[in-house]
Amino acid sequence: MEIPYTVQARPDTGLYNAKLGIWLFLASEVMLFGGLFSAYVLLRVGAEPGMWPHGWLNVTLGTVNTLLLALSAITTLLAWAACKVRDFTKFKIFHACTILLALTFLGIKSYEYHDKLIHYEIKLNNGTFADGHLVEKSADFDLAKKTGTVTLHGHIVTDEKELMDLRSPEAQAAKHEEVIVAATDIKSMGNYGPRHNTFTAIYFTLTGLHALHILGGTLVIFYFWAFGGAMWKTDPERFTNRIEVSGLFWHFVDLVWIFLFPVLYLT
Repeated sequence: MEIPYTVQARPDTGLYNAKLGIWLFLASEVMLFGGLFSAYVLLRVGAEPGMWPHGWLNVTLGTVNTLLLALSAITTLLAWAACKVRDFTKFKIFHACTILLALTFLGIKSYEYHDKLIHYEIKLNNGTFADGHLVEKSADFDLAKKTGTVTLHGHIVTDEKELMDLRSPEAQAAKHEEVIVAATDIKSMGNYGPRHNTFTAIYFTLTGLHALHILGGTLVIFYFWAFGGAMWKTDPERFTNRIEVSGLFWHFVDLVWIFLFPVLYLT
């Protein structure tokens, strides 16, 4: 039995089934990310004065990722246009470019996550803070038993607020060097993962969910790129519609990043 309206538009909506479905799905996605952006605003407005981080993210890497997704939006559109003019070879080329751009984006994002997970803040018993990237832990390091040492490449500050704005002249002038801390001097320690503070929690939530959307979209695009030849030969119009639908999803995740970048990296 043939499924109706896979190619032709429905008379009641003017859209074929898949396009109607993706627009309904994207409406739910708008509500999902809209709720998270609203949570970000409320958390930031409600933060204690001087305790909301600034300059914690690498603007250069964020800018590169923005350009990568902008380029991928163009290559996705060109892949669909190639299908419309029945040029399957160009479709393969443009979608291959989209996949490579997406994987590069995810690779850079993974590097940023790794950088945060090896960045530690250590509260010392004397009330000061050691902050920096983990170099090594001694073989006998055990915080519970108070044995061993941990080595950071960073610096020591007297007030945690000094770590909040890394764009300040004082933070820019701070000298980073090797800092060795004995377990007996440590009151508490933790990395800059989601549990570190409110900012890292919402940062990992927003960017992690976005990265999952990028990964899911990449897998769909790869499937069409690698295994779409059979449908292209038998029903090119329906295949073209599928490329359009996947492209609409891809443009949505690109648009989400356009909001994420300035909100998280530039403010």
